[in-house]
Amino acid sequence: MAAQDRPQIYLIAPPDLDLAVFPDRLARVLDAADVACLRFGLATADADRIGRAADALRAVAHDRDVAIVVETHLGIAERHGLDGVHLTDGARSVREARKALGADAIVGAYCGATRHEGMNAGEAGADYVAFGPVGETLLGGAARADRDLFAWWSEMIEVPVVAEGGLTPALVAELAPVSDFLGIGPEIWGADDPLAALRALLAPLD
Repeated sequence: MAAQDRPQIYLIAPPDLDLAVFPDRLARVLDAADVACLRFGLATADADRIGRAADALRAVAHDRDVAIVVETHLGIAERHGLDGVHLTDGARSVREARKALGADAIVGAYCGATRHEGMNAGEAGADYVAFGPVGETLLGGAARADRDLFAWWSEMIEVPVVAEGGLTPALVAELAPVSDFLGIGPEIWGADDPLAALRALLAPLD
């Protein structure tokens, strides 16, 4: 696939990461792969723990010129020098986030498999919209975001789009021509060698 047609990597950190181990694992991936953005969101309401993770992951990402966003927490993004936020409630909080963080911050919105929600998020000022899951995930029953949605979006809407959730090499090949970013996280972090898992997942793009 030609470089200009190849979607960028949007890396998603695990929700239960171990700060004694994960930053080094992340660094090895970022040192060897061209990653556009890192997203993290911990499965905890402990602001201190989230803040420590923000500092650790920001250092790894920014040392390699990779942008980093946090799920939902506007205050964490502001206080810890992150590049922005990833909102998980579609278009509902986009305007609030933009007002709080300013014009230069990254504000992204996860919109499930709903074209209308994605359009609303874009109109509200989102820098990107994420659709998913595109494949099988542990969540089960969630409506799939299929290729037709991405094809329509990439043809009709200028806001960049992320394909995420249950990616496989076959889905990478299918969605690459109609996606700006591939959201990759659980697909690689459970492997002994996340970088090798990432390369295998993206092999159809070579």
